[in-house]
Amino acid sequence: MTAQQSSTAPVGSRPDGEDQFPAGAQVFVRDEVWLVRNSVRTEHDGAKVDVVGVSDFVRDQEAVFFTGLDTIELIDPRRTKLVRDESSNFRRSRLFLEAVLRKTALPQSERRLALADSFLLDSLPYQRRPAELALSGRNLRPRLLIADVVGLGKTLEIGLTLAELIRRGRGERILVVTPQHVLEQFQHELWTRFAIPLVRLDSVGIERIQREIPAGRNPFTYFKRVIVSIDTLKNTDQYKHHLERINWDAVVIDESHNLINRGSLRNQLAQILAPRTDALILASATPHNGDAKSFAELIGLLDPAAIRDPEHYRAEDIEHLFIRRTKISPEVREQMKGQWADRGPSQSVRCAATPAEEKIFEELATVWLPGENGTSVSGVPLFPYTLLKSFLSSHAALKATVAARIKTLEKKDDPTATRAELAALRTLQELVAPLTEADSAKFAALVEQLRAIGVGPKSDARVVVFSERVQTLEWLRTVLPAALGFRGRAAEEATRVMHGGLSDEQQMQCVEDFGLADAPVRILLTGDVASEGVNLHRQCHQLIHYDVPWSLIRIEQRNGRIDRYGQAHQPQFRALILTSEVEGAKDDTVVAERLLDREDQAHRALGTAEAVTGLYRAEAEEKSLIQDLLRGRTVDESLDAHRAEAEADAAMDDFLADFFGSVGDAEPGAEDGDPQEAQGSGADASAPGGTGAGAGNAAVPRLFTSTAEFLDEALREVFPDATTSLDLHRDTETGLLSFRPPTDLVHRLKALPLDYVREQRLRERLLVTFNRRLAEHSLKRARESSTSSWPEISLLTDLHPVVEWLTDKVLVRLGRQEALIITADVPEPTYLVQGVYSNALGRPTVVKWMGVTRGGTVEDDMVGLLRRSGVGPTMANPMRHSEPATALETGIPDALAAAEQFLDRHRDAWDEPLRKPIDDYKARLGDWEQPTLAGERTKKSLASFADSLLTTGRPLMRVLAVLVPDPEAPARPPSTA
Repeated sequence: MTAQQSSTAPVGSRPDGEDQFPAGAQVFVRDEVWLVRNSVRTEHDGAKVDVVGVSDFVRDQEAVFFTGLDTIELIDPRRTKLVRDESSNFRRSRLFLEAVLRKTALPQSERRLALADSFLLDSLPYQRRPAELALSGRNLRPRLLIADVVGLGKTLEIGLTLAELIRRGRGERILVVTPQHVLEQFQHELWTRFAIPLVRLDSVGIERIQREIPAGRNPFTYFKRVIVSIDTLKNTDQYKHHLERINWDAVVIDESHNLINRGSLRNQLAQILAPRTDALILASATPHNGDAKSFAELIGLLDPAAIRDPEHYRAEDIEHLFIRRTKISPEVREQMKGQWADRGPSQSVRCAATPAEEKIFEELATVWLPGENGTSVSGVPLFPYTLLKSFLSSHAALKATVAARIKTLEKKDDPTATRAELAALRTLQELVAPLTEADSAKFAALVEQLRAIGVGPKSDARVVVFSERVQTLEWLRTVLPAALGFRGRAAEEATRVMHGGLSDEQQMQCVEDFGLADAPVRILLTGDVASEGVNLHRQCHQLIHYDVPWSLIRIEQRNGRIDRYGQAHQPQFRALILTSEVEGAKDDTVVAERLLDREDQAHRALGTAEAVTGLYRAEAEEKSLIQDLLRGRTVDESLDAHRAEAEADAAMDDFLADFFGSVGDAEPGAEDGDPQEAQGSGADASAPGGTGAGAGNAAVPRLFTSTAEFLDEALREVFPDATTSLDLHRDTETGLLSFRPPTDLVHRLKALPLDYVREQRLRERLLVTFNRRLAEHSLKRARESSTSSWPEISLLTDLHPVVEWLTDKVLVRLGRQEALIITADVPEPTYLVQGVYSNALGRPTVVKWMGVTRGGTVEDDMVGLLRRSGVGPTMANPMRHSEPATALETGIPDALAAAEQFLDRHRDAWDEPLRKPIDDYKARLGDWEQPTLAGERTKKSLASFADSLLTTGRPLMRVLAVLVPDPEAPARPPSTA
């Protein structure tokens, strides 16, 4: 069965057999009337149409229909029935027209941002530019890699991009994939800042859904927008068959550098998702592992044909696909003045080893790391450095390392080969066994530093303490609170320990507790699991490295947890440096102190330390450094040598020099709209409708001056007794709205984060506002709470479920195939007509709002026409009509024909901005050659996809209303073409 219109070859039908179902239109399916929310083409089942019920039996029920499975009847616009609007000030008509404007997706030709100013975040142009790049048309689909360094606000940039996609009807189904410890943080930001709800799923949640839905149904179809841990989804054996059978509008993969290794479970997951989504947003502060071919594979997820030779390419070859800025980039530095405190220096706190520790230093220097003229007792060259790093962390870590190594050697069948090393290990075991916190110079220094910062039972001061070793973290948890004066329950609550051995729920709880001002936690003891993606800056600007990772990248990632956008105080960093008087001892001054200094130098000079070694991976940096130490190099010699080797590699030099030079970074003047500057902004400023940082906002037609005015009028229209039926309360001073959600709205709340719905008891009462200051205050108060980080008051944006719910309620109040008659200041009847051209995928390419007079004159500025005709909140409804509705209905076919002729005359001109980037892409595709059959198939598929983005078929036409003159008003001459 297929979609049908109510008559043969009506205006708006498509001769190619493809279907159009614009958002806001009404359709007839299974003997019921439904309101279209969204419609997209599918590969096998025709158009997929998301709807909500209008007729009594299915009212407010959500459903999905496919034209390949159901007969979906779109109302023939020529049969539109006209009805009088007898509401005060023509409120019903004005609300209906505004609702249609809001529900209609922005066309593909609109490149500028439509919603950027409406969210709960600072107006920073640099954070808008990833969204501008995604919409610029420089790539066929909205796909990009956001590679900004740590702390610039990649989550906010992702939120802005998703919001714009939703406004364009390209964000109905969203999948966000993140590391498990940032799931709630990401979910929290997208809801509180943008009103984009994501349902968090883990393996237990997916299993629960599978128990509730019919056998064989895909659990990922249960919610439209979800966020899942990559550690859950990478289990491709369990979820692969489901993921291969579902398509997404947008997929976001955070910390995407983990996808690079071909054959890994994460890489396999990415290879499944990339071809099954329209938009793909990858985010990583460290996306490059130093290998051009591996990075080309990551870019290939975004556009398989972007790179001709994966071993030789430049940043300019793929600048349409990624954007990268640092904190010292000109646009960031200028825009962040006064909003992000410059970080303080990395302070080395030297701790002279205690006598007991000096004995261990001596044993290590003599037996395990004897220098150039000696031989280590270990047959594994790298193991002595494992011992050293454990000891530099803590005696507890050293005990664990020694015990594990003894256990390994005792299992071997050759006692002669292991005898000497076992004896040396047992000597170390005897030396370390009696050590306590009293024998630890670092521990004493830590307590001293924490007291200097102000951490204690009567203080709110908070500190993050990093260590690489779980044993060190657990030991500190047992001894640190008492040393700082915490007693009883306070001693248990003062610290939290976070490491990779905890579940995702435990990790998220640690982060949430540390970010709540009223929570009793004062010290977060964490491993490097918290060095990627976690926000720890809300209540903290102090960080201590209990031990220092032997990687510049890891040091920078740690520091970035508190040195990031939104930090109100100067971030302060300290590192405990254990020193020794033993000759030849490799204490912390040998490696750690030098790395701290080099990271600080690189951050201030370059904005990032990632390119210093030319290795681009923390694990590779540490391994290389240890190997160089074995060769007798110093830390500085090792760092400089590897940078020189990388620069000498011609294959890498061209690309990486560009890549780490802030790709897509606009000079401060670019925001002023200079087209030459905007060319480098990550958007096509030269294209019609393109946008640089200064190109302005999208031209979105509106009848109401604001969403607040629309919502206020809609409440009065839909719920005239809202004070009683909704128990609605308005605070006119603050702008707070408080009401009891009715059943159909409660049903929509299932799309919101479950913890948020439960903790704020949203099914019982909603608190919403358009007042940004009030919403920001509520968010701040939530962070200061000890019970929940979810704010009780949410900001109403165009994407908020309450706004969408009321918009739908307005639309369904008009009967099937009806349009309203409005008495206005016009000389003759004027039909308001919507015309939509679409591409083969069913997405709108051109949307026009027209006024068509009875004489055939067409104006394509409906909103301007309405304003000139006096249609507005102050207009009176005279309840007078110049002619009967039936007479007006006879003019509808001619008005539709005139509108379609107008559209047809201008179609080529409107298509030109769309055609140029598609032609440019196909030209690039023509130069892309791959020797394999799979490569040729990819090329043909991409060419076919490019063609599918062009406008095709006749426009869909729809009569929205008709303006008629007041019979008692002075006569005006009719318009002429």
